Amino acid sequence: MAADIYNTGIYLAGGGSMLRGLDKRISQKTDLPVYIAEDPLRAVVRGTGMALKNIPKFRSILIK
Repeated sequence: MAADIYNTGIYLAGGGSMLRGLDKRISQKTDLPVYIAEDPLRAVVRGTGMALKNIPKFRSILIK
């Protein structure tokens, strides 16, 4: 996962990602590019919906 973050940068989603300047601050502290998801308020909900529609595929991650 660290290699993926290093290669592609950090993606922020959810309401916290909309805090003014948060992306720039994280980028300065980590020296990595930081991106805000398109429509960050709905990104988490959409991802959760996808996971719930495909529970067999994500069973090992979702259910312990």
